[in-house]
Amino acid sequence: MTAPGGELWRLDGRRTRSVSAENPTGAPGGGARATDGTGAHASRLLGEGWKVSPSIALAGDETATLADVSGPGVFRHFWLTTEHAVLRGLTLRMTWDDAHRPAVELPLGAFFCNGWDELALLSSEMVVVAPAGGLNSYWPMPFRHRARITLENRCGRAVPVYYQATYTEEDVPDSAGYLHTTWTHTTGVGTPAVHTILDGAPGPGRYVGTYLAIRPNAPGWWGEGEVKFFLDGDVDHPTICGTGTEDYFGGAWNFDLDGRYQPYSTPYLGLHQVSPPEQIYRPDQRFGMYRWHVRDPICFERELRVTVQALGWQDAHTYLPLRDAEIATTAWWYQA
Repeated sequence: MTAPGGELWRLDGRRTRSVSAENPTGAPGGGARATDGTGAHASRLLGEGWKVSPSIALAGDETATLADVSGPGVFRHFWLTTEHAVLRGLTLRMTWDDAHRPAVELPLGAFFCNGWDELALLSSEMVVVAPAGGLNSYWPMPFRHRARITLENRCGRAVPVYYQATYTEEDVPDSAGYLHTTWTHTTGVGTPAVHTILDGAPGPGRYVGTYLAIRPNAPGWWGEGEVKFFLDGDVDHPTICGTGTEDYFGGAWNFDLDGRYQPYSTPYLGLHQVSPPEQIYRPDQRFGMYRWHVRDPICFERELRVTVQALGWQDAHTYLPLRDAEIATTAWWYQA
């Protein structure tokens, strides 16, 4: 994976293609040719080429193929929007080079750092969620022979889906890894109060991102837990160990500023969701935060396991394991 925005000056024969409802195959000159679609009624006085097919209607219990393209190439930008209320009811899958299993398979909202029922905007280098629900991913996603992106509707009713996946046709070096994700949801972490973010990814690889959504289900401060990276054979003790949940996501001192949580969104890390925002230290509050290891990748040779402790603070100045906490995480990494 190259740095975001790198080598924009190179004129080396790459060709840009884009797949959408207006050009389902991404073929050269294949856009805006539809004569029927979700915009047919609105464009009936204008005819072909005037936004006849800007979206799809994804029926309940059906799966739509958003992209199925030949390589080699690299997806550079993936944009999608739909109803806010269904972000957890749609399943996004991405499969590289006819692998037997998708490398990406998770709720749509979890891929865009939106794990709760209400929309959370964020502005970062790799993921942008813009008003009023524009979901953008800038993760480079290389493939060598074939790439498939699908969206399954588990909502039980039809929903509109607008999307565009842009990629470059280019050679992919042997050293390039495939983007993978894993989504883990725990309702009540139990004992020990540890949530596994990534369980044993094989190397060589680079871990590049974490999204964490948490409902502490206990009053008081909830973010004392350390994020730990067990590298290449670590068993009981990790090679990389943080100092607290808010520290890992770039914050400090409970995210507390003048008696309330202070959300923030930066290019590589943030606390972008506090719900409800006017409360503090309430057991049923919900939070969302992200960190991109783009400038500081976690490199591993053989395997990687990542965990976070569900740990709070109590009045006796002792740590409080949050055994009833609800935690959901998304991990991003590149793998050979």
